[in-house]
Amino acid sequence: MHASTSTATSDLDPATPREAEAIPGTGAHYRRPGWFTRQVFNRGVARLTRMGLSVWGSRVLEVRGRKSGLPRQVPVNLLEIDGAHYLVSPRGTGEWVRNVRAADGRLDLLLGRRREAWLATEIADEEKVEILRAYLRRWKAEVGVFFDGVGARSTDAEIAAVAPRHPVFTLHPAGDTTTARS
Repeated sequence: MHASTSTATSDLDPATPREAEAIPGTGAHYRRPGWFTRQVFNRGVARLTRMGLSVWGSRVLEVRGRKSGLPRQVPVNLLEIDGAHYLVSPRGTGEWVRNVRAADGRLDLLLGRRREAWLATEIADEEKVEILRAYLRRWKAEVGVFFDGVGARSTDAEIAAVAPRHPVFTLHPAGDTTTARS
């Protein structure tokens, strides 16, 4: 991934999304974060999370890079609904999503010195509505701009319409044999 040298408003303001882009050869949707988000906001949240201070449910996701094989870290929001754990990508099919897919769902979530190994399973678009609704209820102020006006109070049909642009993974402890992947 390359750093942008642009100083457009969207690069300075984390609440202003950059243009959505298609990932070549996939048709996948992704909104690349601007300079401020990459260099200030994400780094600040990641630093606090690594110190053990969760910011609104934040964790640092660590996954093996699909090209380099090196560990890659990014702050994420861990959503819990009735004891189930989920990761949602509000920006679309970003690097962490592609890395998790390439790692067959194996990832670690970090909070302070605590490291938890998880196995992520991607959820089908038609099963995302209530998860996205809960995610937007919790973090709309932070990520709502990436959902094109759809919010927690939107209809099921409106949420279902944006669901294909937002990968969602359910998480199971890595040692849980009931989630073994073939």
